[in-house]
Amino acid sequence: MTDETSSNKMYIVLVVLAIAVALMAAVIYANSVATSGQNGEHTLSISGSGEQKMTPDTASLSVGVVVQASTANESSTQNAAIMSAVISELKRIGLQDNEIQTSYVSIQPVYDYSGTQKIVAYSASNNVQVTTQKVDSLSAIIDGATAAGANQIGGITFSVSDKKQQELRDELFKAAVADASSKAEKLASSLGVIIVGVQTASVSEGGNVQPLYSPSAAGAAVATPIQPGETTVSLSVQVTYITK
Repeated sequence: MTDETSSNKMYIVLVVLAIAVALMAAVIYANSVATSGQNGEHTLSISGSGEQKMTPDTASLSVGVVVQASTANESSTQNAAIMSAVISELKRIGLQDNEIQTSYVSIQPVYDYSGTQKIVAYSASNNVQVTTQKVDSLSAIIDGATAAGANQIGGITFSVSDKKQQELRDELFKAAVADASSKAEKLASSLGVIIVGVQTASVSEGGNVQPLYSPSAAGAAVATPIQPGETTVSLSVQVTYITK
C-alpha cells in the first residue's frame, strides 16, 4: 500500500469522526433546549383571586327528639309521636318535604352501672336535618319545633346557594383574572422580561360556610335570636404566562 493511499484512508476516517462528533453535539444541544423549555425557564406562574362578601341565603340545622321509656317499643312509639308533631309544625311554618331529611334514628338500652350492669330503660332518638332558604324563618322554626316537643337543636350553619354563587361567577372570574394579570405584569417588569402569551390556566371556586351556635334545647318565652352575618364567596385562577 502506497503512502498516498494510506493518507487518503486516514483523511476519510477523520472526516467520518468529525461528522459523528458534530451529530452528537447537535443531539445533546437539542435535548438541552427541550429540557430547558420543559423546566419552565421562560414562564411565570401566577395566582389571582376575586371575592365578595354577602348575606347567606341558605341555613341548615338539626332538629331532634330523644325519649326514654321502660321498653324499646314504648320509647320508639313515644318518640315517633313527638317527632310526627315536630315535622307537622315545621310544615305548618312553611317548610317543604325536600327541606326536611331524616339524618339519624336510634334505639339504645340505658344501663345502670352502680352494681351489676343491667338495662334500666331504652332511649329512642330521631333527628332531621333542615336545609332551607327561609333564613328569616329560623327563629320560628326553632321555637315551633321545641314547642312541638323537640329537645335537641343541632349546630346551625349558613351558606350561599349554588344559584347565587353562579350569578356572581362571571364577576368574580373577571376580578380574579385581572388580579393575576396585574401581579404578572409587575413581576415581569421587576425581572426585566415581557409577557407574550398564556401557556395554561385553571379555575377554583369556593364559598366559606359560617357556623353559628348549638343550643341543646329551647322553650324560651321570647323568640330565639338568629343573626346570619356575612359569608365570603370566592373564585381563584392559576395562570402560567409565557415570557421572553
